[in-house]
Amino acid sequence: MNRLANASSPYLRAHADNPVAWFPWGAEAFALAAERDVPVMVSIGYSTCHWCHVMARESFQDPEVAAILDDGFVAIKVDREEHPDVDAAYLDAASAFTPHLGWPLTVFVSPQGRVFYAGTYFPPAPRPPQPSFRQVLAAVREAWTERRSDVDATGSSLRDALAAAATAPADAPPSLAQLAAAARTVAAREDREYAGFAAGPAFETPKFPNTPVLRFLQHPALAPEAPDAAAVASRALRAMAGSDLHDTVERGFFRYATRRDWSVPHYERMLTDNAGLVEVALAAGDDATAIDAARFLVDVLQLPSGGIAAAQDSESIIDGVRNEGGYYRATDRSTLTPPALDAKVVTGWNGHAIAALAAAGTRTDPRFLEAARWAADAVLESNMADDGTLRRASLDEIRSAAPATLEDYGGLARGLIALARATGEVAYAERARALVDLCLGDDGIHPPGGGDPVLVAQGMQAQGVPSDGASPSGPSVFAAAALDLWRLGAGERYRAAALALVRAATETALATPLAHGAILDVAVGLASAPRQVVVVGEPDAEIADAARRVAADVVAVVSPSQAVAFAAAGFELFEGKVALRGEATAYDCRAFTCALPTTDPAALV
Repeated sequence: MNRLANASSPYLRAHADNPVAWFPWGAEAFALAAERDVPVMVSIGYSTCHWCHVMARESFQDPEVAAILDDGFVAIKVDREEHPDVDAAYLDAASAFTPHLGWPLTVFVSPQGRVFYAGTYFPPAPRPPQPSFRQVLAAVREAWTERRSDVDATGSSLRDALAAAATAPADAPPSLAQLAAAARTVAAREDREYAGFAAGPAFETPKFPNTPVLRFLQHPALAPEAPDAAAVASRALRAMAGSDLHDTVERGFFRYATRRDWSVPHYERMLTDNAGLVEVALAAGDDATAIDAARFLVDVLQLPSGGIAAAQDSESIIDGVRNEGGYYRATDRSTLTPPALDAKVVTGWNGHAIAALAAAGTRTDPRFLEAARWAADAVLESNMADDGTLRRASLDEIRSAAPATLEDYGGLARGLIALARATGEVAYAERARALVDLCLGDDGIHPPGGGDPVLVAQGMQAQGVPSDGASPSGPSVFAAAALDLWRLGAGERYRAAALALVRAATETALATPLAHGAILDVAVGLASAPRQVVVVGEPDAEIADAARRVAADVVAVVSPSQAVAFAAAGFELFEGKVALRGEATAYDCRAFTCALPTTDPAALV
């Protein structure tokens, strides 16, 4: 039975014709494993993952390997982008068995959900000290049949250890002084020759854009005590823009560089990286780079439906053979078929793109703002159920069965808030508030339903504080959205929500700031008084343009009637704000004190 052919994930569909009898993620596979008394192999990857493709060709397309799997295991294929909570939980567990975490992630689990062995890519033949995939399968099968008590003990002890590892909230959020110290720690890791960040004292690669950290360094409130922080971010941006990581033909940036000087890229192009770099570039005053990355999002990734695809593959078919990066290295691409898009529309990731394009559209080309509106409307149509809850993703406008995560609720809410500020349309802000409200319960902050039902039943939810990788973690982006609502005057409960998430992350984030840029950025927003600039009047007025170039936490340009609508909807920042004498008027509020309204663009500095 082919269970993946109609999946809502391109990654799963790509495995539909494997001889392996794959199951999608769900309770059915675990129930069958219990009935057959065999272990479960969970294989996690994503559509544009190069080594996932390699392992698929070498092992999962091999009929003999498939026969071994089907005889002694129940095999589950998971798209990590569709099920980020599953990925996070198994990464937690896998860290007990290997220090080299990544994808493909290969995890062996009891029918009750206890992980007892894990690894990443396994080759078809031994490469000492790395065993072959067949050797791994044989060893796991032998342990399961001959040494079951050891397997059960490993799984139980691992689950107990993961549960005990949950980080208790700190007594207080970090102070601005502590956050500035964290920024100085990050700045000290700068590669002074090539910019960006060294992975260690030996400047190991690969080298990633790490946009959450760059945005943290750019926060204006850090400047007094960490004066070099923003310059570190600007140098990294310039280095990437001038390197092989930057695709100067079709625009945008590749996933990462395998060399310290940003050369020899891994050629997949991700929505998350490019959306983050749009915002980094705008904050750095580099409109050209912002336009470049925004053009990639719109011209390459935006689908006919309006939703924005997750990524573009690194591999393409050249002369009948799959080639990693050959399309991008070609001197003339016009004769070649472009690499495929992962056309999955991920809710939270589209939120990142909407926020970036809305900001770029107000500062540069208005078509980006229209693209943001189109994407928002598409995601609300395709990824939202009738009851107002979200699904994680859709493919060809068919909703995934995967439940949405905090990343989805927070990411889409943050994008809608940015769109509301850019267009003056309060309906987007109201939608954002409703999404955040769905996750604020008496028993804590979590998506409706409490998370993936299989993980909940097995007690396998990820513990502790998730790191911020290519994009903010679920708690980080949800905290950012809640803070944005508070800054619009939606009420103290939203600041309290952001504060709770920051408190839970404080100890870990301050200890490892390079891995927690997004939550630290929110922490700076909580530790410093906000600056909010509202312009009431014509959107093309000179003072409106001046406002859009101000480094403020909130910049909103609205018509008089829109200001009234925002205030009526409960966003108190807009209360009483009018266009004086019919002229576009700016209200500049800093540290909870508003200056006198002005019609003079020079007053906004």
